[in-house]
Amino acid sequence: MSTPTSYVRGFLLEDLDIRGAVVRLDDVWQALQRGRAYPAEVARLLGEMSAVSALIAANLKQAGRLTFQIQGHGAVKLLVVDCNETLNLRGFAGFDGDIPADGGLAALVGDGILQLTLDVAGLDQPYQSMVPLEGDNIAATFEHYLMQSEQQPAGLWLACNEGAAAALFLQKLPGADARDEDGWSRMHQLAQTVKAEELLQLPPEILLGRLFAEENVRLYEARPVIHDFPPDRDKIIAMLRSLGEDEVRHIYEEHGELVVRDDLSNHEYRFEADEIDDLFASCPEPGTPPPTLH
Repeated sequence: MSTPTSYVRGFLLEDLDIRGAVVRLDDVWQALQRGRAYPAEVARLLGEMSAVSALIAANLKQAGRLTFQIQGHGAVKLLVVDCNETLNLRGFAGFDGDIPADGGLAALVGDGILQLTLDVAGLDQPYQSMVPLEGDNIAATFEHYLMQSEQQPAGLWLACNEGAAAALFLQKLPGADARDEDGWSRMHQLAQTVKAEELLQLPPEILLGRLFAEENVRLYEARPVIHDFPPDRDKIIAMLRSLGEDEVRHIYEEHGELVVRDDLSNHEYRFEADEIDDLFASCPEPGTPPPTLH
């Protein structure tokens, strides 16, 4: 079976009890950028965050939808990526004003927080947690998050360009010191030598072979990452009907058009005056509950 162009591929350093994963987003990352015209620094942040989100979603112990948001008061106001148990991923970056060139996370986002939302079937409400941003890049922020949440040392290396986003993840398992008390230190130092172009270009077999040439590496099957969010005009119509005819017509008259953006799924819906007439002409009688949005 051929390797998908966007994937998460786990591995294990068997003699050391150290696990890891390689993430590569090619077609998915290109789909997330399509039509966005993100400045390079904004795209880099979103691409790196997308790779990390796919990595963490692939390791969820329960099936569910995982959403990460970084919110701040800088030029980049919002970074949001969500991914479900099938690794169906989408994301969006909101920004305003001048974007500093070659700026770190603090320069771009400012004083911000990292928020996690995990929506699992059977829970009364999604689980949420918020932590302050740690470090001056996406890798350091999520490395800190992973170490806090899983209580095990972890390393994370990220890369992104206009064509791909990638990640290398390494984590020490509880029994590692009993196998080799210096093993984690050695493997972490080796992983730190990885270059961005290697992450973005090399297949996992070659990448891991170069980094851990003397180790016994068990490489697992790749899990495909996808971006499959087709337009859903009926959902938008249901939402507009729930607003009510007066409100919808007021928006149209005020702006001279009615445009609904689904930023996360990267779709735009436009409604002309005659479509609004048709929308409410076919609307159920007053008093009938509007359709439920999902």
